[in-house]
Amino acid sequence: MTNRKIQRQSLPETLFESLRERILNGEFKEGAALIQDALAKEYDVSRIPVREALRQLEACGLVAMQIHRGAVVTSLPTEQIEELFELRALLESDLLMRSIPRMADEQLANSRTILAQLEAAYKRPDISDWGRLNWAFHCSLYTPADRLQTLSLVESINVQTDRYIRLHLLLTRALGAAEHEHREILRLCSLRDVDTAVAYLKKHILSTSSELLVALRSSRDVAVN
Repeated sequence: MTNRKIQRQSLPETLFESLRERILNGEFKEGAALIQDALAKEYDVSRIPVREALRQLEACGLVAMQIHRGAVVTSLPTEQIEELFELRALLESDLLMRSIPRMADEQLANSRTILAQLEAAYKRPDISDWGRLNWAFHCSLYTPADRLQTLSLVESINVQTDRYIRLHLLLTRALGAAEHEHREILRLCSLRDVDTAVAYLKKHILSTSSELLVALRSSRDVAVN
């Protein structure tokens, strides 16, 4: 196994980021056990920062601590995934409604820049950047609302749905649709058309959820059989 060299400062945070990305990109599958000794050897560190990183992953809902198995990558039932997307639709719609009247031209320009980076990541394709830039784009649209608590909740939900967003794009090959829908959301924001933009965003999130759940159930059925 190849050793993964990392910087010595902030070891738990660095390990957390690395392990989180490996979960989100599917390297560590649902139900996989993350063995502390094996990870410590792979990263050439002691078990202490590994243990702390696993605790952070547990706090994010990406792993669960199980008796006799240690940290295990969580596998969310499709009903819970659907609930998370419904929460996103509710909270993000409210954020966008409050945000659009306060958007400055410079903020919209920043959103366009991020969207261009996201579309470039789609074309490479750079799966590791899909979730990060997708959240950065959405977050840029919600920041003007100045609702820090709501935005924090939405970010937490996005951490849990990130891997499923990536999986949705891979399973359904929906990159073109994602590009079109993001551009339309941004266009409606630029027009300051609050009602239409909010309705379109809600449809964007819920249609992604619906398509993902169909593909995910089929994928899990194949894995079981």
